[in-house]
Amino acid sequence: MKRIKSLMVAMLAVMGCMTFVACSSDDDDKKVENNYTVYQKAVNETVKAQKRNNKAILLVAFGSTWQQAYDAFDTTVAAYKSAFPGYDVFLSFSSAICINRAAEGENVASRNFYAPPFWLTAFAQDGVKYNEIVVQSLQVIPGEEYTRVINYIKDFANNSNGDLDDQYLASVTLKLGVPLLQDAVADVNTVATELDKLYKTQASQGVVAFMGHGNPDSYDTYKANVRYTQLEEALQKFSKNYYVGTVDMMENFKTNVLARMQANGIMSGKVFCHPLMSIDGDHGHNDMAGDDDAWDNGFEANEEGEVEDTSWKMYFHHMGYTCDNTTMIEKGLLELPTIRQVWMNHTKDAIQGEPLDYYHSKFPEE
Repeated sequence: MKRIKSLMVAMLAVMGCMTFVACSSDDDDKKVENNYTVYQKAVNETVKAQKRNNKAILLVAFGSTWQQAYDAFDTTVAAYKSAFPGYDVFLSFSSAICINRAAEGENVASRNFYAPPFWLTAFAQDGVKYNEIVVQSLQVIPGEEYTRVINYIKDFANNSNGDLDDQYLASVTLKLGVPLLQDAVADVNTVATELDKLYKTQASQGVVAFMGHGNPDSYDTYKANVRYTQLEEALQKFSKNYYVGTVDMMENFKTNVLARMQANGIMSGKVFCHPLMSIDGDHGHNDMAGDDDAWDNGFEANEEGEVEDTSWKMYFHHMGYTCDNTTMIEKGLLELPTIRQVWMNHTKDAIQGEPLDYYHSKFPEE
């Protein structure tokens, strides 16, 4: 719940992306090297066993450790296999923390996920060497996590580790599918329209508050946070009862959502809460619908204006609204077929578009 905790988690995830283990001694170095080899071998074997086509789609999600999220990912992979029959489809996690905790069996049975570089390397191995690789971001906004997806492709195409076949890299076709809300007009309006179709009944009964993640202000990559504001504006063309806040965007916390509601004269009534994230994982179950409650005859906001250690459910409840377990809509966006289709449309656009040319950005003379 605490902002400082979320920043520490993000930093650790970035630091651990490739190694999964922090190390300082020679023994630790060997352990990391051995782990890396084990992980790569496991992914290599998976890809070889599942290869059916000469083209592959790699779906890149941040990750989760909740069964509901795993089910959403599995459904998404199945949907992609059905919609793209000429492609082999694989799923990766970009968060080292989620990868480690999933392997440890946090919340649910142990399950192995691997970071994108392992999959891309496996796609280039002898006996596989896909002719076309499409990397599809499952991020909602084109922010920090999406930048990491781009960098995975760049490192792969530029053979950053020096262990891939340069001749193959010069010939393979690379494509990139953009996040859900990449386009400020087309994507935002499409998603707003589909969300209104799904939740107009709830919006006629009270507020529907969508909870996105957001980038901290210090690394609002590509100024992506504005997509939340744009989506709220698009939704409010359908109903003034739609609001979009975040857990980690300056001036768009739950306290700011309340202020906008009250400025519009909404002082009481139901508040339905819904994750605006690809999956309903830790943030949805805890930050949105959890029972954390710092109420002590009032709330004390931190220096950024957010009330820490209190879920959206408990916050709006104490603010005088009907907000309880019955008004929690615990569904991730990948669980909504019409919203998932927007991501799939981005994949189709990527396939039909021009290939990326990161390789020749490094070797322009070729």
